[in-house]
Amino acid sequence: MSTITQILNWISTSLLLPVTVLLLISLAYSLASLGRFFSDSFILLKERRQRRLVLEALREGKEEGIEDMPGTFCERFRHLGELGWDELECEKAISEWAVLYDRVLERSRFMAKIGPMLGLMGTLIPMGPALAGLASGDIASMARNMQIAFATTVIGCCIAGISILILSVRKHDYAEEICCLRYALDRHARKADR
Repeated sequence: MSTITQILNWISTSLLLPVTVLLLISLAYSLASLGRFFSDSFILLKERRQRRLVLEALREGKEEGIEDMPGTFCERFRHLGELGWDELECEKAISEWAVLYDRVLERSRFMAKIGPMLGLMGTLIPMGPALAGLASGDIASMARNMQIAFATTVIGCCIAGISILILSVRKHDYAEEICCLRYALDRHARKADR
């Protein structure tokens, strides 16, 4: 039994370096994503205002200037117009955009899950040597290992927090865009039925 315990302890201890490296890579990716998110947030606010303008124009029946407006939503609106507002083709295009957005969101979902996992592993791995150091009276070794344990926990939580922030804001924005495109398609279908 002691041999199995030693093997498990050796495996666990050998995972500390890869876990720490993965945590640092994940933190760098999260910080880069946060920077991209803040730079994109001004564009998202502008797009949100444009969507409202487009929806107001649709409700009033004034579609002439919509296709000339810049922005992602107007490009998608233009593409639906190029498809002739055919319900089947437009639904397929909207579904493809929804899948594309889901793929983009999946990265944030993954980081929100993997950050705390790596943080927990980085916490538990040095706890064994810390307890062994406490038992043998080596307070310096225990303090060093506890410092690693707490640092990895904080980094894991930071990764998760950044990812959840990005995920929640983008998820709502993408859902709003898809909803507005479906609304535009429904308005055209109703107009065609009259």
